This record gives sequence, structure tokens and C-alpha cells, in this order.
Amino acid sequence: MECNKEEAFRVKGIAESLMVKKDFPTARRIALKAQHLYNDLENVSQMLTVCDVHCAADKKPFRTEMDWYGILQIEEMAFEATIKKQYRKFALQLHPDKNQFPGAESAFKLIMDAQTVLLDKGKLSLHDTKCKAFRSEPAQRYCPPKEGNPQFKLNWLQSSSQAIATAGLST
Repeated sequence: MECNKEEAFRVKGIAESLMVKKDFPTARRIALKAQHLYNDLENVSQMLTVCDVHCAADKKPFRTEMDWYGILQIEEMAFEATIKKQYRKFALQLHPDKNQFPGAESAFKLIMDAQTVLLDKGKLSLHDTKCKAFRSEPAQRYCPPKEGNPQFKLNWLQSSSQAIATAGLST
């Protein structure tokens, strides 16, 4: 088990270096691998939250318009209480005083912007109008992969190993 712990710390370091390079999708996969290697690894959930917010922000299904719902990982018809609850959850994990990972501060700003738009009736109406104009096909929103999917583990292990090998950091 000690071997897995050391390997998990090494892999976590790789994920952190990828976050510095702003490669959040790959950093997310690598952080999941570190968590899989040693489940009690500290702060991996914070890393994953940073990566999830940035991945959602990078995926712009409405051309240039940000998917504020995707950033907070809520449904489009979410109630005000749900928006506030999700914002609080992310704010606790992403606040710059509590999360020192690369990209945490900008992720915190993204969730603040998302809450601002989604709670302001005028901004929300304008956002929804712009998004509807680009909806000739269903929006491709970023959703973190579910671990319950049997294909997830195989794809996840393969992609994580490829990312580590590509970074020239294989064992």
C-alpha cells in the first residue's frame, strides 16, 4: 500500500504541473488516477473541482457565450435555491484562501460570474436568449464522466497512462 501512496503523490504532482500549463482535461484524468491509486490522498477533490470548472468554461456550446449552467453543474431550469447551494459548495472548495492549486482563483471568479448571471433576471434572460439563438442542435455541455460506467475505468486508465507517457514521466 505504501508503494501506491508514493506513486499517487508522484501522479498528483504530474496533475499539478498540467494545471500550471492550463491543460485541465488531462490534469483531471491524472488526478483521478492519483485518487484511484491512493484514496486518502489530500486535496484531490479540490484539484478535480478546479479542473471541472475550467473544462466546463472551455466548452462553449453557444460559440462565444459561456455555459453558466455547466460551470455550476446545474440544470437550466434550476431554482434560485439550487443555484445558491451549488455556488456555496464550489466557493468553499475554490476560495483562493483555501485552494492554492493553479487555476483555483480563476475558477472561483468563473463560479462568481455564473452565479451573478443566473441570479440576475435581466442577465439570465439575455443569456438564455443568446443561447437559444445558437441551438439548432442540442448543446454539448461538459459533464464529468461517471465512474459507474464500466467503460469509464478502461478508458480512464488508458488515457491517463497515455498522458503520463506523453509528458515523458512514465515510471
